[in-house]
Formats: sequence, structure tokens, C-alpha cells
Amino acid sequence: MKKLYFTVIALAVMTFSQAQDITDAVRYSSDQLSGTARYRAMSGAFGALGGDLSAISINPAGSAVFLSSAATVTLSYNNRQNDTRYFNGATTNDDSDVYFDQAGAVLVFNSTNENTPWKRFTLGVNYSQNNTFDDSFLAQGTSSSSIDNYFLEFANGVPLELLETMDNETITDLYLFLGENEGFGAQQAFLGFQGFIIDPVSNDLDNTSYTSNVASGSFDQRYSYRATGLNGKFAFNFATKYQDFLHLGINLNAHFLNYDRATRLVEQNSNAGSETNEIIFSNNLSTSGNGFSLQLGGIANVTDNVRLGLTYDTPTWFSIEEQASQRLETFSDEFDERVIVDPNVINVYPNYRLKTPGKLTGSLAVLFGDTGLISFDYSYKDFSNTELRPSNDPEFEFQNNLMSDNLKVASTYKLGGEYRIENWSLRGGYRFEESPYKNETTLGDLNGYSAGVGYNFGAIKADVSYDHSSRTDNPQLYQVGLVNTANIQRDFSSIVLSLSFGI
Repeated sequence: MKKLYFTVIALAVMTFSQAQDITDAVRYSSDQLSGTARYRAMSGAFGALGGDLSAISINPAGSAVFLSSAATVTLSYNNRQNDTRYFNGATTNDDSDVYFDQAGAVLVFNSTNENTPWKRFTLGVNYSQNNTFDDSFLAQGTSSSSIDNYFLEFANGVPLELLETMDNETITDLYLFLGENEGFGAQQAFLGFQGFIIDPVSNDLDNTSYTSNVASGSFDQRYSYRATGLNGKFAFNFATKYQDFLHLGINLNAHFLNYDRATRLVEQNSNAGSETNEIIFSNNLSTSGNGFSLQLGGIANVTDNVRLGLTYDTPTWFSIEEQASQRLETFSDEFDERVIVDPNVINVYPNYRLKTPGKLTGSLAVLFGDTGLISFDYSYKDFSNTELRPSNDPEFEFQNNLMSDNLKVASTYKLGGEYRIENWSLRGGYRFEESPYKNETTLGDLNGYSAGVGYNFGAIKADVSYDHSSRTDNPQLYQVGLVNTANIQRDFSSIVLSLSFGI
């Protein structure tokens, strides 16, 4: 059994690291529609309604709308379809799974003092799966750009002396040394050099210029991406009802995330003069983190039929740790030789902090007695305020400037309705989320719709919903060198079941 080695990458020399970039920051700052079936059936338009466990995560004042103590658990069946186009190629990936989406309870304490204006106090706790990172796509097609540019960009400026093994020094030894002393960029140059993708312009040990062994022309590329993980939140809630018109609440939120990603590029060419004809480049990343945020909210009963809601979500402050590993394999038709560069090393990056943007949500609900309701939510979230810390680190300063220049305010609009027929409830909703990118092509706008039904058995309520959303995505294969983009049409749908109990 092979021994696995670990190296800690120096933070100050992590320039162009495969992790800690704008793509990851946006991923960890974004939420999906998740929660109870009733909440999702109305597309999450619950900011002025309350009376639902998932509504507490939108507006913490919502727990004070409950008339009695209750608990809810939710399961969801999610399906994700990605239709990917990459130059002349087209593929489809379809993934599905069952998730434990939500669980929570609220305890209601009604005042027995008729003279106090504080009519009700509530304590609640709710777990919600804010975002699932489970995803996969395959981009394959013929490109005029090669992965050799990735290794060249990292190599130019790196002395040849650092890339050649000394007597009795193994690939693992030198890869470890570079990670501990020179950083991620030098490791990429080393892989390219040892894999015969790049060569030095001269054999002087102080040479810092390199050329490619891959001739220009066309390249058949097959890039696979698979990720798993989730972003979850525990909300600890306190709320109160003041007189008969105002509900106030606060959430203390504990966040956690885990994200595992595996990418693999297979590139082949038969270009004249090319000494390297096949390249297989594999990268694995494992991320975990925890964070904290605060929510303040209020719901006002303007009239018996009209409610207004307002919520402020503070930024979430995450502490994140990451580990990564790499493997490179090349083949030459001319020399009939296959080279495998497998350092068998886990790169351990120093913990860093991420501040996601805060959010402001305004809500309006119109109630038609016991017959039904219509609800609308508007949220404002400025993704350009996303920040990696420590912000005085040169790499983080670069990424923060990149986010400030390329990200923008993203507004979200949610509309939902409910109609009751005796013990039955019929529901529907629509939502629109703007892209957080200024160019609106890196990640497009999201459109979604939903529908559902519920039945009140008395002590138990059962709710079922279906929701669907779609958006386009144009991710770069790599941040450096091979910056080709794949065009992905993403379609996400869920069937959700919730059971609610009086406690």
C-alpha cells in the first residue's frame, strides 16, 4: 500500500491557486430554494407570512405567527440535468438523490397577563439545507487551445533548478519541497516539466523561460467534473408578538459546509511536430468550513388582511480549510512512451476566512380570510461585497478586487399563493433570481416555478410540492492557461414531502 504524504502550502506564495477564487466564493455565498413542502410550493415567498418552520429562516419574526407549538420534518427527491456544449460536442448528465432537507420545531408561550402588550413569546430551532453542491457534467469537443498553456503560465519565471530532481530525490520529495517552500504555482510548473509537456529554453539551471512540447493545431478534449457536498444552517430562533400588530424576531445561525470536487481532463492530438500527444490531468479538492450569521426581522399587520415584512441578514463569516491532490499522465507517439507523474501528496492549505454578502428582504402578503393568500418577497444582495480574508494577503487582495470588479447586486423576486378548500390547500409560486455576475453570462439569471398541495388531518399536516428551476452556466475549465468555457443548461427539479405535528 502506498504511503500518502501531506504538505502545507505557504499562503503568501499561493498565486493562482486552484482554490479560493471567485467561483468558489460565489458558490458558498449562494442559496437554493429549500425547506418545507408548503414553503417550496409557494417558491419561498414567506417573508410576511410566517407560521412555517422554513419561513423562520427567511424572517425570524415568523415563529411568533404560530398559534401553538409545532414541529416539521422534510424529505426531498432532487433531480439535476445538465446539457453541456463544448465547441462541436454535446453531452447530457442526469443525477438524482433523496435528501433530508429540513427539520425543526417551535415552542409557543402565550401570555396569561391580559395587561401586558407582549402577547406571545416563541423559541425555535430549524435545520435547513441551504445549498446542495452535488453536480456533474462532461464537456467534450475539439479545441484549438491546449492544456499546455496552463503549465507554461505557471512555469515562466520559475528557475529550472527547482524543477529537476537531484540524486536520490523522488518526484514526491521535490513536489513536497515545492509546496512547502515555493507554493502551488511551482508545483504546476514541476508537473508540466516532469510530464514532458514543457521544456526549458536553455539547460542553464537559472533558466526561467519555457516552451511547449505540444504543437499547435486541434485538440480533442474531454473534461469531466463531479462534485458532492452541501451548505447547511442551524437557526436558533427567538420571537415575540407585540400587541396585535407587530411580530419581532432574531435568529442566531450556525453554518457548515463541505464540498468535494474531482476534475479530469483527457486531451489528445495528432498535430505534426507534437512530441506529446496525450495528456490526462486529474485534480481533487476537499473543502470544509463553519460559519456564523445573524438575522433580524419584523412582520407588521397593517390591516386584518395586509402584512408587511422586513428582514436583514448579516454577512456570514466562514472559516474554511482545503486540501487538494493532483496526478498527471502523458503519452508520446514519437517515443512510444507513457509518463506518469503521481506525487501521491495531499496539499493542505492554511485556513482562510470568507465573508459572504448580507441581504435585505422586503415582503408583502394579502390574506383573504380563511380562503387563501398572495405573498411577494423582494431580496437585495450585493455579491461585490464578498471578501476573502486576510484581505491584506496579496492573493486574496487580487481575488477581492476581481470580485469587486466582476460581481454585482443580484435581486430576487418571489411570488406565491395559496387557496384553501376545507382541509385541502392548493399552492403555486414563481421566482426570478438575477445573476451575481456583471456580464450575466458566467452564470445566467434563474427562473423557477412551483406547485403543491396540502391536507390538514388535525394533529398532523401533510404537504407535497414540486418545483423546477433553470439557468445557464458558462464555467471556465481552469482559471489559468486553458480558459475555455463550457456552456451548460442547468435544470433542477424537486419533489418534496413534509409532515407537521402539533407538540
